Order: sequence, then C-alpha cells, then structure tokens
Amino acid sequence: MTRYIARRLLQGAGTLLLVMFVLHLLTTVAIQLNGNPAQAFFGDKVATPAQVAAVEERFGLDDPCFDQPGNPCLGPFAERLGQYARGDLGTNLRGREVADIVGAAAPNTLRLFCVVVVTWLALGMVLGSVAARWRGSAGDHGIRLTSVLIDAFPVFVLLIVYRYVVAVPLNRWSKETFGEDSWPPYWFRPSFDPAHPWATVLVPGILLGLAGSAAFIRLVRASQLESYAGEHVRTARSKGLSEPRVVVHHVVRNSSVPVVTAVGLTFAEALGGAVITEGLMNIYGMGGVLWEAVRNDDVGLVLGIVTLLTTVTVLVMIAVDIAYALLDPRIRLGTDD
Repeated sequence: MTRYIARRLLQGAGTLLLVMFVLHLLTTVAIQLNGNPAQAFFGDKVATPAQVAAVEERFGLDDPCFDQPGNPCLGPFAERLGQYARGDLGTNLRGREVADIVGAAAPNTLRLFCVVVVTWLALGMVLGSVAARWRGSAGDHGIRLTSVLIDAFPVFVLLIVYRYVVAVPLNRWSKETFGEDSWPPYWFRPSFDPAHPWATVLVPGILLGLAGSAAFIRLVRASQLESYAGEHVRTARSKGLSEPRVVVHHVVRNSSVPVVTAVGLTFAEALGGAVITEGLMNIYGMGGVLWEAVRNDDVGLVLGIVTLLTTVTVLVMIAVDIAYALLDPRIRLGTDD
C-alpha cells in the first residue's frame, strides 16, 4: 500500500508540473502575441516607457524572451517554480500578495463546496439507492425522469431563475413572516452577504449540487443494480443475512468504486460551476477572483490561482486513487507484495 501511494504521489507531482508548464507556455504566447500586460497596471492612464519598464521589472516581465515569439521562456518558468517552492505566490498588478487574496477568497469557495458536496452525495446516494432497490417501480421511473429533467437545465439557468424570479419574493415573504433578523431572509438573499457567509451560500450551493447530481443518481443506480445481480449478494441472502446488512455491506460497498470515480470527476466540474455561481451570486471566492484576474490581464494572479486550483484537483484525484485501493484491494495487488 505504501508503494502504491508513493507512485500516485509521484504521478500527481508530474501531472502538476506538466499543467504548470502548459499554463506557462499559454501565458507566454499570449504575452508575445498581444503585448506585455504591464500596461494594465496603469489602467486608462498613459504611462511613460520608464514607468512601464519599472512595472515589468517588478513583476518579472522584463525578460527579453517575452519579446521573441516562439521562445518558451524557460528562465522565468524556473524562477516561478522556485518562488512557488518557497511558498511565494507573487503579487497581483496592484501589489497585493496573491496569498492574501486567496486567504480572503478561499473560505467562501470552501463553504460553497461543502454545501455542494453534501447535497450531491445525499441526493445521489439516497435516490440512486432507492431506484436500484425498487427497480421498475413508480419511484424508480420518477427518480430517473427527475434526473433527466435536472440535466435539461444548466446550472446558470437555475441560478438566473432563482436570483431574478424566485429569491426576491421569497426574501420578502421570509422577512414578513419570520422577521428581518431571523435566518430565513438570509437563506433567500439574492446576493452574497459577507456578514452571513454560510446562510447566503446555502441555496446557491444546493442548486449547484442539484445540477451535478443527475448523472450521479443514474451511476449509483446502475452500479447497485449490477451488485444486486451478483453471486455474492445471492450467497449473502442464502446465509440468512438481514436485507439492510446485505445492502450496506455487499451492495453499497461493492458498487462504490465507480461512485468514487464520479466524486473525483464531479469535483473538477464543481470548480467550473463555482466560477459561474460565484459570478452570478456576487460571491467573493476563488472563481470570482479568477474571472476578474482574466478580465484585467493580471497574469501573476491568474497563474497563482490556477496553480492552486490544479494542486487541489490533483490531491483530490490522488485521494480518489487511494480510496480505490481501500475499497477494492485487487487494484493494488498487481503492484504490491
């Protein structure tokens, strides 16, 4: 098991390095083709060549390779890797530390993710298990139809309808019914409130989790149906084991490997969904900060945030691989003694 984890860590480090290099190449080509983004530091003001040169030197954009199309700029890439290794993520164009920006934005994204994951797992496991347990029943058909309807509505449509059609009357009704100082008005607030972060990310997180749960419901159902038809389940029942024990220990566990796969893939999808959700609901999170950094040509901030998001994604995928090995030892038997 130790060797298995070590290999996955090495593969994850290689993947992270490759992603960082590709990201560096893309930003380098963009600078070489579109011009140095140091001018964005001055906004609409006209800067002198000396001022632009000072900003380029400050943010490491003064290397001659940025003026040579086709040059991969390996020197600046090596310098950036050294900074990241020391825990220095650099600064944005306004001189603020990227680490400070991430420290302020990351908690809101984590709150959103917590609500998304709980909603996603609860709906997927419960509804998928019910549909598999009573296959062919009215409940099974209803759950499958609901999952198809959920897929038909993209997350941004759900959020737009909620914010501009549903949230305002619900917020007004909850204030009149429960009082302005109660929790329900914050649950249905149309935009994010930094003073009540958990309350105002609750409904957007549920909607984002709902949008991602449809495929998971069908996957859980299909995986558990395969387990129900297995010899091990018939053997367990023939031994007189209770149905709850059969379901928990022989159906749910043996159908968990593809489910764990979906957890890793959906996490990557949630990163993209978080950008949309945070943008529409005015949530100051990683997705919103990244969106503004791209719009403002803030190369240092874009590189820092994307590197952090890539690191988190790689770590989640490694955790998924380890969960594979714990759920099904056959996955590592071919490599470990």
